[in-house]
Amino acid sequence: MDFVLGLPLSLRKKDAIWFVVDRLTKSANFIPVRSDYSLDKLAELYISDIVRLHGMPLSIVSDRDPRFTSQFWKKLQEALGTKLHFCTAFLLQMNSQSERIIQILEDMLRCCILEFEGTWEQYLPLIEYAYNNSFQSSIKMAPYEALYGRKCRTPLYWIELNENKIHGVNLIKETEQKVKVIRESLKMASDQ
Repeated sequence: MDFVLGLPLSLRKKDAIWFVVDRLTKSANFIPVRSDYSLDKLAELYISDIVRLHGMPLSIVSDRDPRFTSQFWKKLQEALGTKLHFCTAFLLQMNSQSERIIQILEDMLRCCILEFEGTWEQYLPLIEYAYNNSFQSSIKMAPYEALYGRKCRTPLYWIELNENKIHGVNLIKETEQKVKVIRESLKMASDQ
């Protein structure tokens, strides 16, 4: 896990993204946060956004951000039964995945801000969706498929349904177009 900092302030007053990546499945969670959140608030988000969805991890690899090296964070992880490992500049393999995701996330955010009106926080769920449903060469499938054992079923490409039977067709079409642009941006970022 790591942070992308220095983002423009969103309407909900967020200026950073806390991302958590499963090293096995490559699935990612992107959580909008404020860079000045307390450890108590980060612990609350950790439980509600990570543990709720994925259960308790066996171990966590994090950079040496002061928020995570504090006694509070160490004690929280110890109480939850998780081993906390810190990466260093010497452990490039552990840190390179985070750095790569930061680069991809920044490229995708840039694309969304330039391509669509609105703030980065508004499109973060679509970015997370596009990332988790994109093929990863290291695992030979999309993270979603690795995590759940099946491809993601989505309303965005249900062409067999009659449009008259779908409520919110315009929303689906708009979202489909945005996900298409985000996926193209993800592919360009990956190709680089």
